[in-house]
Amino acid sequence: MDAELEQLGYLGRLMVRLTIGAAQLPEDLQRKQADYLLSRQLGDGGWPGREGASDVYYTSFALRSLAILGLLDGALAQRCAEFIKSRVTGHETIVDLLSLVYSAKLIEAACGLDALAAARADWTVRLAELLGKLRRSDGGFSKSLEGQVGSTYQTFLVLLCLELIEQPCPDADSAYRFLLSQRQSDGGFLEIRVGKRSGTNPTAAAIGALRVLRRLDADVAEHAAEFLAQRQTDEGGFQANTRIPLCDLLSTFTACVT
Repeated sequence: MDAELEQLGYLGRLMVRLTIGAAQLPEDLQRKQADYLLSRQLGDGGWPGREGASDVYYTSFALRSLAILGLLDGALAQRCAEFIKSRVTGHETIVDLLSLVYSAKLIEAACGLDALAAARADWTVRLAELLGKLRRSDGGFSKSLEGQVGSTYQTFLVLLCLELIEQPCPDADSAYRFLLSQRQSDGGFLEIRVGKRSGTNPTAAAIGALRVLRRLDADVAEHAAEFLAQRQTDEGGFQANTRIPLCDLLSTFTACVT
């Protein structure tokens, strides 16, 4: 079973874990979540972002939730696929590109529809080349073409995207060294090298990236786990970092997943 999970890749393994967990929730809670998600889908097949129009990033989260609940199939999946197709040739941010690719892979895994079938044959190669332009001299990947330094989170996203499109990471050793350079004495990781303190989310991203590279050492994992455990408050949730006294859902999720 473990060997089969390893073949799924990082996001595939995460989906399996979340699906197993969601199945243990009360049925009425699952139904309420499903009803809400379905009610928010727009006519073009996507889900709205903060501005009201369909947004690739928000759509990706909706699709993940529906897949976890076992509802991503039939006419619903077809509408979603049409939305993804409409955005393939657009000018998306790097975060949205990852969301686009992952959404297409989710739909394909759930019902066999290939939302990227109409894309040019070399689309994945060109995408890999675009991601390569974000590479910086420190070995990491920056948040934008204008960025001067690598970002832990962005490096994680790029590695995920390359894994999804089955393209290798150029000079993976440099990416590995960059990630370790972000590690601090408390076991946590910085988001960028000028950061002042380790954070829950950068630490989760770094551990995830190291897992994608299949180079997560036991010592790094152990100390990262200790750092994350120390971010838990009496409420049960996790802080983003030591400077923020309140816990939040995102940090709690990433800490628990990690």
